[in-house]
Amino acid sequence: MIPSVHKAGSRTIGLLAYLYGPGKHEEHTDPHLVASFDGMSPDPGRDPKATLKDLQQLLDQPVQALPEHARPAKHVWHTSVRATADDRILTDEEWGDIARRIVAATGIDPGDGRTGCRWAAVRHAEDHIHIVATLVCEDGSRPDDFRSGKRAQAECRLIEKELGLHQVAPGDGTAAQRPTSAERHKAERQGREHTAREELRETVRRAVAGATSEEEFFDRLAAAGLLIRKRVAPSGDLLGYKVALPDDRNAQDEPVFYPGARLAPDLSLPRIRERWSAESHNQDAVPADAKVRTAPSGPSAARRRTASAAWQAVHVIERGGDAVAAAHIASAGEVLDALAKTSAAHTRHELRDAAFAFERASRSHIRAERGHDRALRQAARDLVQSGPSLGRGEDGATTAMAIDMLFFLITATVHWHAKKGHAQQAIAARRAAAHLRAAYQLAAAQPLGVLYQRGRHLGRSLLQRQTRALREALPELAEQVLAEPGWYALAATLADAEAAGHDPAALLTDAVGRRELGTAESVSDVLVWRLRRTADLPAYTSDMVGNAPRAGQAARRTGRQAPQRSGSRNKRA
Repeated sequence: MIPSVHKAGSRTIGLLAYLYGPGKHEEHTDPHLVASFDGMSPDPGRDPKATLKDLQQLLDQPVQALPEHARPAKHVWHTSVRATADDRILTDEEWGDIARRIVAATGIDPGDGRTGCRWAAVRHAEDHIHIVATLVCEDGSRPDDFRSGKRAQAECRLIEKELGLHQVAPGDGTAAQRPTSAERHKAERQGREHTAREELRETVRRAVAGATSEEEFFDRLAAAGLLIRKRVAPSGDLLGYKVALPDDRNAQDEPVFYPGARLAPDLSLPRIRERWSAESHNQDAVPADAKVRTAPSGPSAARRRTASAAWQAVHVIERGGDAVAAAHIASAGEVLDALAKTSAAHTRHELRDAAFAFERASRSHIRAERGHDRALRQAARDLVQSGPSLGRGEDGATTAMAIDMLFFLITATVHWHAKKGHAQQAIAARRAAAHLRAAYQLAAAQPLGVLYQRGRHLGRSLLQRQTRALREALPELAEQVLAEPGWYALAATLADAEAAGHDPAALLTDAVGRRELGTAESVSDVLVWRLRRTADLPAYTSDMVGNAPRAGQAARRTGRQAPQRSGSRNKRA
């Protein structure tokens, strides 16, 4: 149940006309009172003799009784209370009780013999009511409605439990502004999946992902097709920006612009600048020879870098300070936005949904200490600059690798928010993880299928050797892994690693020691991508023979002695 306390107004009759009217888009049905301050207020919706003027005059009477100079300029208090989509349809009696509890909790009409304001609750839809009150008590005093929004939220949490309704996680004031009912109805009429506000928020977040300057940020917004207005001071300094969809227009056929801060708190220009200034400050402290960085050679290279950055971020979130962890979580959102923007068609929908859900998890009251998250922001930049993935071959396999590592990062985010008591953020991160899991299944099916077939065709002695390595490195989970369908893909990976000059048992021990595996849905899948990343193996092999580096090449590159090949392995060389 979601209460929304609106800004105080000055015209009671205007608000009543809207509540009892057809709505801006004919969305209001059967407007009528469900409760009022005296239980006897005239109801223009059900009583043909009652008028809006009658109800307005009754509500405004305490205000009009004051001398004109003592009347508050903004005397109309208004809140809406909406049930969630999962809730049952409540009766008028239930909505009436809810209205009485809300006005009592917020101080509008506290009850228990204390003086209160006049109010009325109007229902014009199945899923919500509106409460209108005038902010002068019967004795001419002002009500104690300080922080009425917070008080309404707390009362709704109690109402949900008592009525068996969906329990909404308590908010902390860091969420992006919800679309209004008018925006939702407009989106429905236009056939949009999301409102204009939500589409703009998603587009702006993708534009800022990995961007390093204002010029680049605004170029990306323009390239995405948005209309842009910049707010410039007389000195010429840029103060802010607004964006609009070209086809989202008002009644005067003008574009509807939204300031960045109205899309999300962290999308205001000053908050976006924090990312750039922190990186610039940190970069100045880095030795010049350490600043040289090879640009990504393509989507697959960018995805490998993303997997590595995500894996390092997991350890920071689990063990680092709160402000640094918050920065990495915020930058994880940038990586998800960038990956969704550059993903292939078959994974794009789930990745976009993951990024859309994670947006809420990227902010909390713990202020991010920017600069330490540079590796993740660079990963987001690499993804954007490397261009769209083909979704097959090495590109598709490294996408699965990156998603696998990001899943662990988002799971770590769930645990971090839960420990801090950030209920809404933890829920949002869980939703993002579910979409990532679905995207992984789509991305990994083909490359793991190829590895599975290769594993099935390994020679008996080679397969036995990899089985021994597994049991040596992972004795507690070895039997589980051997029973998984992905075991053969892991066996092929271990064989590739051995052919490249690595010790399979040592690689496994290192991979297992970096993080527990007991909660993984498929231990073998996780190990495949960890090993192929850490051993620098191709993520995808195009045939049964595979493309693993020859042992001699690996030995010359690493300085190790090439392992002796058995007859079965000579067939694979």
